[in-house]
Amino acid sequence: MSVQILVDADACPVKDEIYKVALRHGEPVKIVSNSAFRVMIHPLIERVVVGSGFDEADDWIAERANAASVVITADILLADRCVKAGATVIAHTGKFFTASSIGGAVATRSIMADLRAGGVVVGGPAPFAKTDRSRFLGALDAALVKLKRNLA
Repeated sequence: MSVQILVDADACPVKDEIYKVALRHGEPVKIVSNSAFRVMIHPLIERVVVGSGFDEADDWIAERANAASVVITADILLADRCVKAGATVIAHTGKFFTASSIGGAVATRSIMADLRAGGVVVGGPAPFAKTDRSRFLGALDAALVKLKRNLA
């Protein structure tokens, strides 16, 4: 089983960082989105454009996620599906979603959705910062090192 990096790319602010780390490790990347946009041209980088239907990119990623995958997403429900499939899942802020943390994240997401539906104004996530970018670079590098060691 070989390592693969699957990226939920439509709103991903760390694509350049993903390319940098993936190429240093020599690992393939699939940039998955509902619409075409420019990606780095390299044999290890593949753009995957799925249909425009609801959750098509998420479904594509979740169907391919496994113990040899690193999935990059901020989508809690996709993260949940991928963690259950055995993948290493990292948010663009460098936060890992794990079997022990995903339940709380899903519950919080549900509560916030109910509050918004009820008309309660709630704040969104904090703005993406340089420290998030740095934390992400370290997290992705560490995840790839650990995954390659475990698969060897």
